[in-house]
Amino acid sequence: MSPQYTRENMRLEIESLGKQYSEGLWGVRDITLQLGAGVHGLVGPNGAGKSTLMRMLTTVTPPTEGTIYWDGTQVSESPDAIRSVLGYLPQDFDTYPTLTLEEYLEYVAALRGLDAETASARIEALLDLVNLIDVRDRRLDTFSGGMQQRAGIAQALLNDPELLVVDEPTVGLDPEERVRMRNALADTVDDRVVIFSTHVVADIEATADTVTVLEDGQVLTHAPTESLIKSVDGDVYECRVSRSTLKQLRQEFPICNTIQRADGVDVRLVAEDPPITDADQVTASLEDAYLQTVTHAN
Repeated sequence: MSPQYTRENMRLEIESLGKQYSEGLWGVRDITLQLGAGVHGLVGPNGAGKSTLMRMLTTVTPPTEGTIYWDGTQVSESPDAIRSVLGYLPQDFDTYPTLTLEEYLEYVAALRGLDAETASARIEALLDLVNLIDVRDRRLDTFSGGMQQRAGIAQALLNDPELLVVDEPTVGLDPEERVRMRNALADTVDDRVVIFSTHVVADIEATADTVTVLEDGQVLTHAPTESLIKSVDGDVYECRVSRSTLKQLRQEFPICNTIQRADGVDVRLVAEDPPITDADQVTASLEDAYLQTVTHAN
């Protein structure tokens, strides 16, 4: 007897997935992942294949090869198996600028078949969740970029999806709006599979249970966030060096950050041993682990 389905044991499985655009040009290739309930960060530079993978997972574009399963159902054979449980915030998120926020959410709720009572309750809860309840009567064309993105999260959650896919939701946002956006995403987990794509590593460090690093359309690593950070624990240093020394260090170590000072440059880097005598060992971050992963791959 197969196990009883619950939202806690739902699962997205990706097997050998690839998308070819032309002869020799692949957007992604040989992607294999298993994702259960929780927040899963998908990180990589622009052009790594993140958006291509997102579009395949949401059935916007078909894969060239490989298979996607949602709770054991092959999505290519039964697309509604995933569409019926999906909430999606694409990178290029369009709204109806002349509508108020509440009018827009009511419209989206109607498109998704929610009855008026259910829609009203969901809209009220989601406006509170994304901290937009006080601007419900404002037109969308008066919203800042961050407010637009939080409205996008609200529309993606209207049908209480089991699978939530958000593609680069913090692009173009100022630091304060980025924090608000991350907090809104963190508050949406609640027994669902959340896939959060970004090229800003700091955006997923505090929210993601697992991290998948993509580069050139392929998976470099997939691991729990804490495990990835621990992989460079004890190998991260900060030191102040001259500009000439910095050039030498760049040739030997992954440089995580530099800050120009009057008497030199403050450098943060990953190394198995202290790069110079007076280097200070510091607490590792996800960005340190990410840079180490990408550097070793190249």
